[in-house]
Amino acid sequence: MEYELKIKMYSFTVDCIDPYELAKFYAALLKWEIMSVDEGWACVYATGTNQGSYPCILFQQNPAYKPPVWPEESEAQQQMAHLDFAVNDLEKSVQYAMQCGATIANKQFSDNWRVMFDPAGHPFCLCQMKSIIESDHLGLL
Repeated sequence: MEYELKIKMYSFTVDCIDPYELAKFYAALLKWEIMSVDEGWACVYATGTNQGSYPCILFQQNPAYKPPVWPEESEAQQQMAHLDFAVNDLEKSVQYAMQCGATIANKQFSDNWRVMFDPAGHPFCLCQMKSIIESDHLGLL
């Protein structure tokens, strides 16, 4: 039998000071579940799947974590990645994210998305994408 290489997404890992606190924010935002691994790790996964299902968003404790500056400034901590979330109602989603603990970035570049910051300072975007939300191709809700 010929060996078949398989590669599947396991997680998107986010550095932070307090993994469980940041997991609580994303669990509230996405209406997902939390699995606390230990004081150094926590993850959120889609509701209705088995505990610890993958892919997940994994939060890793890094005592030296510094929030990135956005928009970028020379000589400042730069973002290395950010999460984008498709939404069907941008303004209601922004208000909901703020109720969960997010803040809105002062500078915005489009009427079709909003740059937000999670409680640890990571940027993420809420993107008006009703067609994606209603698509059969969106795997995680």
